[in-house]
Formats: sequence, structure tokens, C-alpha cells
Amino acid sequence: MDHTIALIRKSHAGNRTARAQLVEENTGLVWCIVKRYFNRGVEAEDLFQIGTIGLLKAIDKFDLKYEVKFSTYAVPMIVGEIKRFLRDDGMIKVSRSLKELAYRGYLCQEALGKKLGREPCITEVAAEMQVEPEELVQAFEATGELESLHKPIYRKDGQELTLADKLASPAEETEKVLNHMFLKELLASLNKEERRLIYLRYFAERTQSQVGEELGISQVQVSRMEKKILKSMREQI
Repeated sequence: MDHTIALIRKSHAGNRTARAQLVEENTGLVWCIVKRYFNRGVEAEDLFQIGTIGLLKAIDKFDLKYEVKFSTYAVPMIVGEIKRFLRDDGMIKVSRSLKELAYRGYLCQEALGKKLGREPCITEVAAEMQVEPEELVQAFEATGELESLHKPIYRKDGQELTLADKLASPAEETEKVLNHMFLKELLASLNKEERRLIYLRYFAERTQSQVGEELGISQVQVSRMEKKILKSMREQI
């Protein structure tokens, strides 16, 4: 972190070598994002070049007073640049089969939820539809409705709450646009019980008391675990 900040400080002072080094050291990050946009009718190298433009913008616009990792700030900038290019060039197209699968998936998800009395997971919906879970996830992602940090997870009295609202610290208030890849990484770092708690609280929208009943612990223990998990996730971000 200190190494990166030092390079950014030099880059802001006009040091082209430092700027070039930052680009080189973050090449892997750009490619990681670019891979998500393969098979969109654009050459991988072209997407990489567009992503690099986003990286350069992130380097130039990064405020040294931000209390976040540079990569956390850079990811949405890179993604935004690629999406803007694909949108402006009319390259973002979702096949009819994926749209139909996603539509059937949402209907099945709703019907199964009423039957089970809770929100079903992707695996359960896929099993009900007799399709592979990966295929269903791809359809949801392609139509832009996959659960993300910014999709509302709780609504009451006209107000909405997102998982990003829970994760963001005051210093990160303007940096809530985190990429879905970070959420996957964060959840993967949790143990089975912790992931279950987060799923029940923020995706199945259960109360702490309801979660406690399912996990066999008290509401107070759920509250303490939740605070501990969210604190750990913030620190990793």
C-alpha cells in the first residue's frame, strides 16, 4: 500500500516513470476485469487497452487522502471505461436464449420462494428448472440482475438499504461503487457459518432473531457475529 501510494504521489508530481510503473504493476488487475467481457465481439487486446485508459484515469484522479486501497478505487474506473466503450459501440448484446432463461429463472425463483417460505438459492432454482447453476448465473449476469453490492436488500418506509451501505466506512462514502468480484472474494474468505449468516441477513432478508433460530444461537450472538464479520470485510476492502 505504501509503495503504491509513493508511486501515485510521484506520478501526480509529473514523474512519468512512476506512472508507467503503476500501469505495469496493475496489468494483472486490468486483465482480470477484461476476462469478464470476452466474447463480446471485441478483441481482448482492444479491451485491455480500453481498460488501461480507465487505470490511467484512476491513477490521475486518485486522492491521496482516500483511506482505501488503490485497487478498490481503480476497479470501478476500469469497469466503467470498458462498459462505456461497449455501450457506445453497441457491442453489449444479450442472446435471446439467455434472456428467456433469465426470465424463466426469475419466475421460478419467485414461485419457489413462495413454496419454501424463503428466498431460494441459485442451486435450488437451477435444480427446479433442470439446468446447470452456472448456466443460470450466466443468464442472470447477462441481463444485469445478479445480486450485487448495490442491489437493494432491505426496504422499509420508502428507504432502501444495500450491502455496500453496511460495508462502507465514512471515509469511503464516495467509493461505494465496488465491483462484484470483490464481494465474491470477501465472501470466500468467510467460514461456512459466517457465509450462512450473511446470506440469511442480506440476501434472504431475515431478522437477527430468525437467523438465530436457524443457526441455533441467540439474537445477541447473531448481532455480535454480524458486526465482527462486517468489520473484517471492511478491513479486507
